[in-house]
Amino acid sequence: MMEQNPLLDFSDLPRFDAIRPEHVTPAIEALLQENRAVISKLEQPGQQVSWENFVEPLENAGEKLGRAWSIVGHLNAVVDTPELRAVYNENQPAITEFSTEVSQNLALFDKYKALQANADYASLPRARKTIVDHAVRDFRLGGAELADDKKLRYAEIQEKQAALSTKFSENVLDATNAYGLFIENEDELKGLPEDVLHAAKAAAEKDGKPGYKFTLHFPSYFPVLQYADNRALRETIYRANATKASELGSNPEWDNTAIIAELLKLRKEEAQLLGYRNFAEVSLVAKMAESPAQVSHFLEDLAHKARPFAEKDLAELRTFARDNLGIDELQAWDTTYASEKLREQRYAFSEQELKQYFPEQKVVEGLFRVIQTLFAVEIKNDVASVWHKDVKFYRIEKDGELVGQFYLDLYARSGKRGGAWMDDARGRRRTANGIQTPVAYLTCNFSEPVTVNGQTKPALFTHDEVITLFHEFGHGLHHLLTQVDELSVAGISGVEWDAVELPSQFMENFCWEWDVLQHMTAHADTGAHLPRALYDKMIAAKNFQSGMQTLRQVEFSLFDMHLHDDFDPTGQKSAQDILNTVREQVSVFNPPAFNRFQHSFGHIFSGGYAAGYYSYKWAEVLSADAYGAFEEAGETEGSSLSRTSGKKFQSEVLEVGGSRPALESFKAFRGREPSIDALLRHNGMTTV
Repeated sequence: MMEQNPLLDFSDLPRFDAIRPEHVTPAIEALLQENRAVISKLEQPGQQVSWENFVEPLENAGEKLGRAWSIVGHLNAVVDTPELRAVYNENQPAITEFSTEVSQNLALFDKYKALQANADYASLPRARKTIVDHAVRDFRLGGAELADDKKLRYAEIQEKQAALSTKFSENVLDATNAYGLFIENEDELKGLPEDVLHAAKAAAEKDGKPGYKFTLHFPSYFPVLQYADNRALRETIYRANATKASELGSNPEWDNTAIIAELLKLRKEEAQLLGYRNFAEVSLVAKMAESPAQVSHFLEDLAHKARPFAEKDLAELRTFARDNLGIDELQAWDTTYASEKLREQRYAFSEQELKQYFPEQKVVEGLFRVIQTLFAVEIKNDVASVWHKDVKFYRIEKDGELVGQFYLDLYARSGKRGGAWMDDARGRRRTANGIQTPVAYLTCNFSEPVTVNGQTKPALFTHDEVITLFHEFGHGLHHLLTQVDELSVAGISGVEWDAVELPSQFMENFCWEWDVLQHMTAHADTGAHLPRALYDKMIAAKNFQSGMQTLRQVEFSLFDMHLHDDFDPTGQKSAQDILNTVREQVSVFNPPAFNRFQHSFGHIFSGGYAAGYYSYKWAEVLSADAYGAFEEAGETEGSSLSRTSGKKFQSEVLEVGGSRPALESFKAFRGREPSIDALLRHNGMTTV
């Protein structure tokens, strides 16, 4: 019976223990039917349009469909199975078709415009006015004003793009999961840390094979590049990772070349249908940045400022590799290894040594302590149905009242999409029964605990992984601490895409503070806190190769912008040609010709960052400047964990969500326009 379908139970949290692939299609069909019935009723002419008789019923119906589809999409990303993938792909066209159908509905569009023109509009709360304004904008971007034949073509484009983006992501996942490099002779693995060897041995044993297994999941392949003395081994795994999902990869069925070309062609056609020159202009309509030219100028200026530091970084690395490692010609599979050796020599510590001080439980406790101190909340263990035994669930309370809840899924595994992300499981809103509290998914891909001689050792995180955890939790805080009662602009909803990284990158800064690290470190063997001497070395090394790292991010961002701004998909130049041109412009060290980085660049081809990858650097200006307020408070209060600054950041940035422009929120917090100075200072790229 339909009422027994767990995807249609919106009474509380998702029932992951009960959801099966066979539930998806009936649930989605029922919810689409319900939404269409609501829309049919709302389309009818009648009484004067108001928030209560128009927007509210439309959002109520849309929220249920959004929550159900979010559960399906989440499961497809974290426990991918053939059955789930099939039913996801079966239903995605129907979701896309409905979304386009709504965005092109002139009757709904006219009612939003009527609501905007009503005398009552001026008296609406700020959040509701923002929702109406966004709706009018989005109807125009959704093709509501197009002629019927163009509407039909627009709908076809949307459906094709959705299918291609999903296929792009599946190809990357399949190529990642399929690869296995088995090494039987331990002599070939010299230099690799003990915990990496244990994990590789366990992976081989799981496959019933002797020796060690290395995969293209980040916790497996990256330590090989970082620590393996065997140069041929480094080259082998570098090449496998750099060519996955490409024409040079192991399986032609997973080649994303044609998908990239087709996506770019469709995006350009979509933009031109809407009256824009290119997709970059469409992308920026709802962002802080005003034009592709402004973004390119920002990135080129940042590249110009970073280049002298990057050139110095590379010259030092090449000299070190030649004089100390016998590498006369530095290759792409040498840079991570040589950089780690140079770091060890220069700062007298290794990433592996530092990693021993970051066991999972201590890190998570330290993260929670930061949040509880800054924002006067409590984080407690909670109970919920989960999709995997390793997933944990927590609740956030303030003054004894529930604020929000979140799932924490930390470990890499087969069938789980790579990377780290926060996603919306349920948004905050006011209902007839009171406040619906928000729920978030927080997902990472870290190394899991390993069992050695029958004893399970805790998962150990690199400092980079600690930073990643804080980053994703910053997104989570934006979603969970909102005080906006309207779903469409609560938390991260409605926030400009190039400002959405502000809270996440802001949180990263605390991973470098002594008074934070004292409470989130404990040596895996001795339990000792991070020694001050090691911390001082870590801080000294903080901006190690920051010039090269900055140029790398600028390279990705400019490549993305050029693809969607001035690239002609019908011309002679390929995406690879565009990438090569960008590298010639900004890079100081180019990868080998076989590198196909773009074939797994999920951010822009399957992750919503098309013509928006620059957002990371754009928002980093905001986040570095915002954190400056905490640094200033630390000078007078003795700690960057300033409750005074935390309260203001909470009220002016986190709580207001997307209910007002991000720049307005930033200025309300900082008292002025943002400045790039703090970013350059944080990255050690100042000449003073």
